[in-house]
Amino acid sequence: MGDIKLPKNIYLWSVAAIYLFAFASLYVQIPGLYGSDGILPARKVLRYTGKPLLEQLEDMPTLLLLSPYVGLDTEQGMELLCLLGMLISFAAIVVESLRDSIVFLILWCLYFSLYQVGQVFLYFQWDSLLLETGFLTILVAPLNLFRWRSTTTKYHDQITFWLVRWLFFRLMFASGVVKLTSRCPTWWGLTALTYHYESQCIPTPASWFAHQLPVWFQKLSVVITYIIEIPIPILFFAPIRQLRLFAFYSQVLLQVLIIITGNYNFFNLLTIVLGFSLLDDEHINFWLRRSKRKASSSSWLEFLWHLLIVLVELTVYALLVYLTCVYFSLEINWEKKRIESKTAFTYHEFIQWLKTVIVPTIWIGVLSLTWEIVTAMLRCALVRGFFWKLWTTLQWAVFATAAAGMFAISLVPYTYLEYEANSNIWPAVNKMYTAVDRYQLVNSYGLFRRMTGVGGRPEVIVEGSYDQQTWKEIEFTYKPGNVSAAPPILIPHQPRLDWQMWFAALAHQSHSPWFTSLLFRLLQGKKEVIRLLQVDEANYPFSREPPVYIRAQLYKYWYTTTDETGSVPQQWWRRRYVEEFYPTVFLGDPKFDDTLNEHGFKDKGPLKRSSDAWLPYILKTVRDYTEPFTGHMVLWSLFATAVAVCIVKGLTRRPQTGSKSKSASVPKKPEGKDVSGIENRLSKGDKRAEAAEEFKFKHTAQEKPSQSVKNVKKKK
Repeated sequence: MGDIKLPKNIYLWSVAAIYLFAFASLYVQIPGLYGSDGILPARKVLRYTGKPLLEQLEDMPTLLLLSPYVGLDTEQGMELLCLLGMLISFAAIVVESLRDSIVFLILWCLYFSLYQVGQVFLYFQWDSLLLETGFLTILVAPLNLFRWRSTTTKYHDQITFWLVRWLFFRLMFASGVVKLTSRCPTWWGLTALTYHYESQCIPTPASWFAHQLPVWFQKLSVVITYIIEIPIPILFFAPIRQLRLFAFYSQVLLQVLIIITGNYNFFNLLTIVLGFSLLDDEHINFWLRRSKRKASSSSWLEFLWHLLIVLVELTVYALLVYLTCVYFSLEINWEKKRIESKTAFTYHEFIQWLKTVIVPTIWIGVLSLTWEIVTAMLRCALVRGFFWKLWTTLQWAVFATAAAGMFAISLVPYTYLEYEANSNIWPAVNKMYTAVDRYQLVNSYGLFRRMTGVGGRPEVIVEGSYDQQTWKEIEFTYKPGNVSAAPPILIPHQPRLDWQMWFAALAHQSHSPWFTSLLFRLLQGKKEVIRLLQVDEANYPFSREPPVYIRAQLYKYWYTTTDETGSVPQQWWRRRYVEEFYPTVFLGDPKFDDTLNEHGFKDKGPLKRSSDAWLPYILKTVRDYTEPFTGHMVLWSLFATAVAVCIVKGLTRRPQTGSKSKSASVPKKPEGKDVSGIENRLSKGDKRAEAAEEFKFKHTAQEKPSQSVKNVKKKK
């Protein structure tokens, strides 16, 4: 690859923005999820014992153990960590020098500390992906804060940036493979997308229109998804630059379509950020319209070489099209004006192919990483000066070793895709993986393994009543409920309770113990939990007084469809009652109390700490200020402010550089007052100014001898 300074800078800026989204999204939900009156109080996970602090950190590595030392409880400690993460990531977006390995290490520690006590509401794949990406960013980012020599080039940059590309490959390749290894009939029948748009967790309005597309187009879209996720990621390591760019734009296309049709918080944005590892400075300059035109060469060897590269590219594209047509039986039906497709291979054939390809992909990774390491070593060998050559070589050795170690332990979760390959991993590598597994440094991935909602989208509807005769539905802000309400657009915010409600509807309520705690808090009328459902209390039907009775019903939801004339219906959804999801309960119900005691939801909370101290007072003030706003409003306000500051900085910087270059390009004439200026500087002992002015004087005098002679006569 060519130079990667610009893609790396964009990558670091983007990771800082993702951190800002993640911290801010979690911050607005902490009281309702993890507070003392929340659904799953974090204090129950982080019980303080009499052990020394170091032993406690060894048992559960989280900065929240330091909360009592600064006069905070666990909830306040989580708020402090989120606010620090928001502040630091905001500063990293605005100030380039703060996109530093130390800064990203702090951000990683903060998010990992929150992850440790997050329980079911933080155990999503994108949280693990952010932690793994964040750790790799520590290696990718420069050490600006404590560097003692300013250097524009780091010879190990391409080694560490390669790890991001390897993570990108593992994520996409595994996401495609698990769809077929799961034996899900919708994925094998290419009908998954006919259910996906209406059955995903929180759809967007565009998903309703995508759901109306004809079945043949939905099946063709599944085929294209397979191609983008399984064979194309192998091109991430192609030696030909155009193939890597083709792979990059293919992945971006897929992620953008997912963003348009579904609310998946920061996950798809983070996936696109990983794709920046496929770019180079030349392509970024092409985006910025700063690319230089290459001089035409008449060499026959260069012409033949470029012709060979073009032929290889065309061969790869043709091979992709041919194999797609063969393995998915693509045919054009001219009569019905559509493209028909079906899976033309069996599960056994795919497993055999997977066994064949897993080990070669590992060796492709080994060869690609080795190439980056060797080329970086050669660049270090060309550094002038023994000391600087030794220093750059030492850096190369450290980062090459770190990259090799990260690559080795990542093979363990990667080979979960195929049992035989996983069983052949060296025992030493397995021990290394076991030692670091708790820190989420490397993870296994595989989204949308099985398609849900085949018989209709299951949805849990919570209802409350004062007399068990009149029941009122308790609507959520984001998840489907009211059949007339349009789906929201809330990316990159993730309402974590709404997401868990989606998972709860897929199984019996006993698989979601936290749901009992949710009903208990609603019966108590806890405002922190109510705000998770409705930010505006006017939309909550029991805002004046909590319900006396509460229950949950299970419904099946489907998107409405257009009629024969193509007119759009007034309602977005249609639904049908299925069964009771949770029986009617009330405060003091013996069975309900037994369930609460069984899961520890009814124990007495700790004594609240005094808010008179300055740190709790600041936390309370910030909370009161942000409370009236929704999560996505807070996120976009912070991000828009950061972008505005960056734009203002860019605009104010341009005129200065332009004026400097303009003044530097116009030489000054050596008039008499300039000579006196030289004499004044000589009297002050400024030897540098003397040399510069003398050189300018002589150079101008040679160009205009007549002018210099007149000046000398005047001086005499």
